[in-house]
Amino acid sequence: MAAVSYATWMLEQEARALMTRLKRIKPFALHETMVPAAAILPAAQISIEQHLTKGRRELRRLIERYIRWLHSPTAQSASPAQAQRLFSLLRLRFNTVLTQFDLFNDVLTQRSEHETGVWLSGLDVVSADALTLPGHYYEVPPVICYLDRGAGAAIRRARTRLPGGGENPVAVIRVPRERMIGSGIASSLIHEVGHQAAALLNLANSLRPVLQGMQRGSGSHSAVWSLWERWISEIVADLWSVSRIGIASTLGLMGVVSLPRAFVFHLNRDDPHPPPWIRVKLSCAIGEALYPHPQWERLARLWEAFYPLSGLNAAQRQDYDALQATLPGFVALLINHRPKCLRGRSLAEALQVWNRQPHHLQALFRLWQQDPSKMYRAPPTLVFAVIGQARADGRLSPEQESTILGKLLTHWALSSTLQTAADCLIRSGPRQLPVTAQFQQNRFINYSLRRMT
Repeated sequence: MAAVSYATWMLEQEARALMTRLKRIKPFALHETMVPAAAILPAAQISIEQHLTKGRRELRRLIERYIRWLHSPTAQSASPAQAQRLFSLLRLRFNTVLTQFDLFNDVLTQRSEHETGVWLSGLDVVSADALTLPGHYYEVPPVICYLDRGAGAAIRRARTRLPGGGENPVAVIRVPRERMIGSGIASSLIHEVGHQAAALLNLANSLRPVLQGMQRGSGSHSAVWSLWERWISEIVADLWSVSRIGIASTLGLMGVVSLPRAFVFHLNRDDPHPPPWIRVKLSCAIGEALYPHPQWERLARLWEAFYPLSGLNAAQRQDYDALQATLPGFVALLINHRPKCLRGRSLAEALQVWNRQPHHLQALFRLWQQDPSKMYRAPPTLVFAVIGQARADGRLSPEQESTILGKLLTHWALSSTLQTAADCLIRSGPRQLPVTAQFQQNRFINYSLRRMT
């Protein structure tokens, strides 16, 4: 067999093998086993499947075109090296398809875990609630959550570039397994939601010119304002978390960054994250500005007692003194910022923090103690705020908190699943629905509430 024809035959076999393996990649709906309450919401699943199907379809066309090219006169005159180069590009594209499939597969496989899968579905509901901003400032993308090792959370935002190309159809949030289940998980989760919200509102870019102006007019503190600008993306996400769940956000942050002293005070000017010490103080300052109450000063003093400034060298002490000196002005600038996208409203006004005031959360907790069923009908982020406030006040033990949140996550997962089913039944027409879907849903939820409370 001639060298060229042998190369053509070999590459065709490899291309056909590639096609065979590609056909074995099935939609998630055909091979993921999970109870209905653990499934991701239809909008997220449809977006993911459409994205992956499009990638497989395009790759299949490329492989078929390559096989046809191998038998064309052009290929017969091409060298084996040229034919191999084209095939290697196909293989790279194939691996890109697999990488994107595995990205979502890792997320969805956990939905088959007993209990954990349902809790993750509940976290999806919490995320959607945390991302929803009254006023229709942006279209809320689907959000899905999964667990991983480590103390910190992370997000792969919707509408950002995926490995190998293409736009991510959903926001994927990784939350630390060690936080399941306590109110601290909401701190990590909603911080990451804050990154997505900030991107949708373009908040960091709208704040940077303001902070750059502060650098030009702050004299000896100009270098400190450059640090606030450097950290603004993480700070806006922390603001979002505090605005949604109050003191639970700061307590959860303290749980994440309570590290050996050297790490807590380490200031890397190239790191987009503020040093843990000033980040906790900033969270307390944001809380005090949004929800004036003695608890924030008490928490800040506790943090200082855990990590006193005494013992720092002169340069470190100078940095932290300057950061604390500019902290009140920076927080005021932050919460009163009025980007064009909010149509004249400040961040504090748009986030509607009035119903997260400590006295309001405390009153709700007393009410829910008398009638727990009311808790299950409240927005998930409000529930986390109330429970976090109760923990901070010493009215709820960690054991009670974990039990309640486990039931709540199950309820939110079940409720969203039934609501989706009810919507489908309603769209299918009244003739197929002798009893209204809403009535069926309410009856089942009430039964579940009696079981859980």
